[in-house]
Formats: sequence, C-alpha cells, structure tokens
Amino acid sequence: MSDNIVLCGVGGQGTVLASQLLAAAAMARGLPVKTAETIGMAQRGGSVFSHVRIGDGAASPLIGCGRADLIIAFEPAEAVRQLAYLRAGGTVVVSSRPIIPVSATIGGPAYDLEAIMAYLQGYVENPIVVDADAAAADLGSEKCLNVVLLGAAVRTGALSLAVDDIRAAIRMRLPERFHELNLRALEWAPVTACA
Repeated sequence: MSDNIVLCGVGGQGTVLASQLLAAAAMARGLPVKTAETIGMAQRGGSVFSHVRIGDGAASPLIGCGRADLIIAFEPAEAVRQLAYLRAGGTVVVSSRPIIPVSATIGGPAYDLEAIMAYLQGYVENPIVVDADAAAADLGSEKCLNVVLLGAAVRTGALSLAVDDIRAAIRMRLPERFHELNLRALEWAPVTACA
C-alpha cells in the first residue's frame, strides 16, 4: 500500500512543515518515504507545493498527474491549481480561507471564491472543507492551520497514518513550547463537505 499526497498553499502557511510531519510520522512507523518541495517560491504569497509518497513502490519523489490519493490544500485556488495530480476517486481536504493574490488587488483577474469552490465541488466528489476562521478562533491562533488540515486529512481514512502517528511526529519535530497548541489543532474536528 502507498499514499501519494500533494500539499499546496502559499508561502508562510506551513505547507513544508506539514509535509515534514507526514514524512516523520511515516518514517517512525518504518515506512519508506520520498518527498519533493518547491524551492524558492516560499516567500509570503508565492505558490508552494510538496509531494509526499509513503510506502513501497515509489521510485520517484514526484507524483505523476492523476496519481495523488490526497490533496491537502491550505488555500482554495491552490487546490484547483493542483487538481491535475488527483486520481479518480481521490480526496481533497481544503481550507475555506482564501488568500487573495496581489495581482487581484492591482487590477488583475478577480479572485472569485464562490466560483473556485463550485469548481472544486464539480471536480471532486465531497471535498472536505475546513473552516479556517472557526479553527483560528477556537484555537486562538492562525499559525496551526497546517496541523488542523493534517488532522482532517488523517480522519478521512485516505492515509495509512493515524492521528497518533502525527501526534508523535509533532512531539518529535516541534519545539516543546508548541506542542500543546499543535496537539489541540490536530484534534480540531469541525469540517463539512462542500455545499
């Protein structure tokens, strides 16, 4: 069994850290892991994506088009940008919070969140939408959305990892002062299917 996961967002959202937590969780279970990340695009606002391949049979860290089992999207438009990687019947977990690109604020094409979410719903059966604003309010921080999304993704059953695996990776990879917040974020559960 193997998991092919694409994580995507914009610089500053913790996309790379989330991929590192997935890889650490898999390695702790003795599973082979391959990862690839965008380099040089991680400035705030730039597109960032990571590929994580867990399990036997992954000869390359890059996931081919139509081969991803799961897309974890920290931003709705970035989810749409990565849909070509998703296999038929694959799962999408997406944050509800848009990050409006600079181009849209200076006269470029408008950012139409309603159209983006409608497109996702038409492309993916039952995308899982995480209410990022509610999570930030409940947890008292916006900085742990990446871990909220990991928890939601694990609970879909689309991964061979469990919440306990991610919990252990948080304790192993993050400084102790961040454990309590991130462990609460991992358990944060209110998600809805796209309506």
